Amino acid sequence: MTTATRDLPTDSPVAWRQDARVIGLVGLAHGSSHFGHLILPLLFPVFLKEFGFSYSELGLLMTVFFAISGMGQACSGFVVDRIGARPLLFTSFGLFITACLLASAAQSYASLVLVAALAGAANAPFHPIDFTILNQRVSAARLGYAFSAHGLSGNLGWATAPVFFAGLGSVLGWRQTYLAAAAFFAVVLLVLVLQREHLQTRVLARNPVADPGHAMAFMKLPVVWWCFAFFFLSTMTLAVVQGFAVSILKAMHGVGFEAATLTLSAYMLCGALGVFVGGFVAARTVHSDRVVALTMAAGSLLLALCGTGWLGATPTMVVLAATGFAVGIGGPSRDMMIKRATPQGATGRVYGLVYSGLDTGFAVSPLVFGALMDRGWYSATLLGASAVLMLSVGAALGVGRRTAPAAG
Repeated sequence: MTTATRDLPTDSPVAWRQDARVIGLVGLAHGSSHFGHLILPLLFPVFLKEFGFSYSELGLLMTVFFAISGMGQACSGFVVDRIGARPLLFTSFGLFITACLLASAAQSYASLVLVAALAGAANAPFHPIDFTILNQRVSAARLGYAFSAHGLSGNLGWATAPVFFAGLGSVLGWRQTYLAAAAFFAVVLLVLVLQREHLQTRVLARNPVADPGHAMAFMKLPVVWWCFAFFFLSTMTLAVVQGFAVSILKAMHGVGFEAATLTLSAYMLCGALGVFVGGFVAARTVHSDRVVALTMAAGSLLLALCGTGWLGATPTMVVLAATGFAVGIGGPSRDMMIKRATPQGATGRVYGLVYSGLDTGFAVSPLVFGALMDRGWYSATLLGASAVLMLSVGAALGVGRRTAPAAG
């Protein structure tokens, strides 16, 4: 059972140092989980060559990953609310280490499916864990910046993975690179264990007014499902960029593997920069839904421009990276938008359900867009991803309409 955290005044220098340490540790864990998202898709070109799999088969691996992650995330939110965040955090890293070790020895499609399942189970608890820790242990006045740092770390994890796998893979080979990835997760786990007192959370009593009835009552709130819809739609687009951007750039513009992989890293780094800027925006506005809608619309238009094929190789890579910046700005406002929709005492459950929309989008997207890729419809893949991202604008505004009284 977890114990209560010590309350500190928000203007205390000690409080700032404590907040910074908690934010840093949660950011390290979150970045590592995003690194884990890409341990399979970054090796898709290798698997195509070595095992002869189709894009649909490879896409199914990500469907397994995110289907398990999504179901696990919705369930793990209840567990976090009941026993606290820290035990699940350590378990997740153990599963990531196991998945990487198994990947290094993979000899068949079935073995890669097992890797996807283990990695998906490892990824499942992170958002309920992260937001429970941040909401309990970080001063209210700094939550906007905490959410910004959280999103920033996620993008940095995504940006690091392509460089890690492309760089080490060219020197060590892909199997040894998976061993190095297992060592990376082990080092991060050691850091978190040594700093475990800063990750302790308490179990909060449910508010019978804000969250009446049984533990599932929050699912009756329409705003929760609008949040879920936003994550589902916006993440379908992100899954296209992560899973297929490298192959699309190679097919449409003849871009080399290394350059295409670095473009994906540039997308993530620009997304991280956008999240950094978005933290200041989120801290200064109550209209989070409008910020999210505008940034998603801008990202959709930029992605559509890439899909036309009019730009050529280098301009397309630049515009694709800029898309990451546009979408990234909306990240912290998105998290503030969800916080306003969360009843007291239900943080783990609400974030678990809402962020399972992210996993559902990642699971469905490879099936839909992988079929387009198999037919060689590369431009249609990007244009379709752009259209889905534009649909997420309506979902964000739907959340805003249902949280406006509380925001005011």
